[in-house]
Amino acid sequence: MFNLKYISEILPSLLGGAGVTLQIFIWTIIGSLILGAILALGLISKIRALRTLISGYVWLMRGTPLLLQLIFIFYGLPTINIVFPRYEAALVAFILNYAAYFAEIFRGGLQSIDPGQYEAGKVLQLSYGQITRRVVMPQVAKIVLPSIGNEVINLIKDSSLVYVIGIGDLLRAGNVASARDVTLVPLVLVGIIYLLLTGICTWMLRRVEKHYSYFR
Repeated sequence: MFNLKYISEILPSLLGGAGVTLQIFIWTIIGSLILGAILALGLISKIRALRTLISGYVWLMRGTPLLLQLIFIFYGLPTINIVFPRYEAALVAFILNYAAYFAEIFRGGLQSIDPGQYEAGKVLQLSYGQITRRVVMPQVAKIVLPSIGNEVINLIKDSSLVYVIGIGDLLRAGNVASARDVTLVPLVLVGIIYLLLTGICTWMLRRVEKHYSYFR
């Protein structure tokens, strides 16, 4: 079943697709973490209208499938003259969707910090920035890391959804080779590459979690 010559022939196209998958993954992580942190601050804001607006956004993004959002942005928005190329449409959909999940994770982490720690920091004559950076954020990071790790793993797998708008990612490369050569070998290799990617991410996340373990 596994002919090494055949594998060496299709591997470059699969690795090329894996490169596209990784690009989408990296840009989505960067964009959605930043946007998620901003949205989380809005969710705990004292301004009720802002909280309501962002809560509605989070509900919308978490309550509808990512696939539907992707199709809406690429195929639906052009009807109102908002056009995104395929790659940019995928990034917009993924960042908007994952930012909603990260916002809820960050909100939970921020609200789990005892307000008394701010008071204690003031007693020690620390500024608000110092309290946030040295006291609050390390604890928040430890609390949210496991949940963020789950979303990171999900993102690697969800990135295959870009296939529906014709982006040549890893899954699409495997599907093309499998249909052309009438064999499941390319799809088996796709599965192995996804396992490697998730394995590397899991290892890295555990290293980060271990770094913050001294806050137990």
